[in-house]
Amino acid sequence: MRAVAVAVAVAVAVVSGCGLIGDGDAEPKGTAQKNMNMQEAGDRAEQMLDGIFGAITPSVETQRGPSSDSICADFKNDSTGTGSITRRRHVMTIISDERRGSFLGVVERQWKKDGYEITSVRKHKERPAIFASSPEGFRVSLEFGYKGQAHFSVTSPCVTESEVTEAPREPLDPSSPEAEGFPYIRSDFWSAETPAPSSSGG
Repeated sequence: MRAVAVAVAVAVAVVSGCGLIGDGDAEPKGTAQKNMNMQEAGDRAEQMLDGIFGAITPSVETQRGPSSDSICADFKNDSTGTGSITRRRHVMTIISDERRGSFLGVVERQWKKDGYEITSVRKHKERPAIFASSPEGFRVSLEFGYKGQAHFSVTSPCVTESEVTEAPREPLDPSSPEAEGFPYIRSDFWSAETPAPSSSGG
């Protein structure tokens, strides 16, 4: 299992370090939401991730990434204590180069439909990304990283500090494809090496 954890950590690190535009990895800023604690923020982040994957058609296979939390720098002297939580999902379905733009388009349109503000876009041939902010102040991102793997993350605004229970993650067999941390599941639609039909909305 240690090897699996290292593989996932490396995958996250690769995505985090590929020249973001905007504040995709910046510490949360703004007014702390004292009406929500870190556990509630983590639950909300999971709901947001479930929502976007529910809107992607055809569906894709995903794997939970590691959660993380931090103390909000702007509120370190706040007597109530504030922090933020980040939840991640890795897409295990292969998104071909030809279908990558369609995948990004589906997600962008759904975020706009849900009232999210698109804050920045990374127009990179191999590692494109899109960043947005929800009406509640959560920062969301979709980034393509090493081997074309798509990664989603949701980071909460500053909320009241609390104990946090991480969402369940199924144990992985070290010899399984999942343990490699990269997409391996083929999709007739998303893995196709031809542009998506215009009728698909991609």
